[in-house]
Amino acid sequence: MASRLAAMVRKEFGQLFRDVPMLLILVWAFTGAVYTGGHGISTELSNYPTVVLDLSRSAASRELLSRVRAPYFKVVTYARSDAELVALLDAGRASLAIVIPPDFERRLHAGGARFQVISDGSQSTSATIAGAHIAGIANAWGVELLERRLGAGGAGVPQVETRIRVEYNPNLLETWFSSLLEILNQVTMISMLLAAAAMVREREHGTVESLLVSPLRVGELFAAKVVPVVVLVPLAAVASVFGMVHGVFETPIRGSVALFYGVSVVYVFAMASLGLAIAVLARNLGQAMMLLLLVLYPMTLLSGAFTPPESMGLVMRWASLLSPVRHYVDFGYQVLFKGNGLAYVWQDVLGILVLGVALFVVSARRFARLVR
Repeated sequence: MASRLAAMVRKEFGQLFRDVPMLLILVWAFTGAVYTGGHGISTELSNYPTVVLDLSRSAASRELLSRVRAPYFKVVTYARSDAELVALLDAGRASLAIVIPPDFERRLHAGGARFQVISDGSQSTSATIAGAHIAGIANAWGVELLERRLGAGGAGVPQVETRIRVEYNPNLLETWFSSLLEILNQVTMISMLLAAAAMVREREHGTVESLLVSPLRVGELFAAKVVPVVVLVPLAAVASVFGMVHGVFETPIRGSVALFYGVSVVYVFAMASLGLAIAVLARNLGQAMMLLLLVLYPMTLLSGAFTPPESMGLVMRWASLLSPVRHYVDFGYQVLFKGNGLAYVWQDVLGILVLGVALFVVSARRFARLVR
């Protein structure tokens, strides 16, 4: 058995290294894709295009607007009418509009000034962040004005000081989060793709029947397809963690890389098994890719990377437990960001292991049933 399996594994490695497009995809996935994902996936507010309609044209309105500045906002123009302001929003030249009414300064001295903020709801996340930032600017300015008035009379303003301390990512750098998430996503996708491509290649070349009449068992055939993926993808992931996440994005790696590598091997085994299960249903690589996307998209949404499991509905929260991606993403952040050991992540490791074995058994039995 060992000699048969070793010979088959050598064959799979040879075919993979001769497949130049797949090798290029593997290299790109853990370099260019990680760099693009690290810089491209960001919810940070930066130079948000803003248009201003100042109907007050007073010292108070100018003082307020002076606080709406870079690096968070960029005032692209000052509108002269409501129609011009709406046209700028409709054309996409601005995503936020600030309208200051004519009686703004008079109402401010009377203690009830208001101004209007209009945001582009088609970009819901950015609009929410920008609106909250404008509200924060207005509140801080209001407190400052109150301090001036009371200070002139010799009185002080009671204040409660809040000191926020952020652990693990003190500067709230989005690139730390997004670059590591991209690696974890690429591990998922590439593991499924390489395994599915290896099986579909046999079907396209008409060599499946030859393998089935060989002394190889179905389990040995599947194991041979999985081994190259299990060897290469975790190594590429670890190299990307050091080269891209730590080297390019300067993210500190606090946990055990050996633990991350070991659990990544188990996770890649699970994802490769799922890729083989999908390949059993596909007649060519194009069909396999379509099926991969149908499976990968919901697993990614249920991973907890974009929406915390606690914020999901009860059914979706329980469904996410059946996805190895959720366990792997949680494991990756716990180990590499927080520096936690096996005592803290054993539940995620157990989930990955159980799901991996289940997927391998199901895909092998499905394949055996189809070829009979």
